[in-house]
Amino acid sequence: MNKNKTLIAILGLGMSSGCISKATDPMQAILAKRHSGYAYDSSRPVSHEQIQQMVKAAQSAPSCYNDQPWFFIVCDRATQPDAYNKVLNALVEFNQQWAQSAPVLIVVAAGMNSREGGHNHWAQYDSGAAAVCMMLQATSLGLMAHQMAGFDPAKISASFELPADVMPMAVMAVGYEASETKVKARERKPQEQNFFAGSWGNGIR
Repeated sequence: MNKNKTLIAILGLGMSSGCISKATDPMQAILAKRHSGYAYDSSRPVSHEQIQQMVKAAQSAPSCYNDQPWFFIVCDRATQPDAYNKVLNALVEFNQQWAQSAPVLIVVAAGMNSREGGHNHWAQYDSGAAAVCMMLQATSLGLMAHQMAGFDPAKISASFELPADVMPMAVMAVGYEASETKVKARERKPQEQNFFAGSWGNGIR
């Protein structure tokens, strides 16, 4: 197994997508394909098997002391409409307008207490890593996952009766992108602005 396939296996990412299987670098193909669009095909559901694969990918994420502080509340509009509407109603108005077409909304939360009972300073970082693994798995399955910060954490906490130490971090919309959508070109800073070699400001080129 080559290096790229090993990384895919570690992350729990599928290789089922035709465009990925033909790529010379599967990981780069998945990263290039991932984007956060706003148009979902509301007529196409996400299957239970696809959700299971996404969950397994998130579960494979690394975490400090293997604490695994992440929590995901998966709300399928077809099977959990009440829970789905709880999440949708917690979004800001702009996000409600486009996210309502996504068949699945997922609450991403972090448990801020460690298993030993103290504060887990890395819970948010680790939960973000798990969310990225879930997003990449969704992408590999031909789905689009769009994470949102525009929501009311207090409303999520109250609606789902979350424990006091569990902090809602994001909401993720998942589904098939509408076929007529034009993908916007990705904009990124020059890498030397954020990635340094050995010292601050010494950009990697």
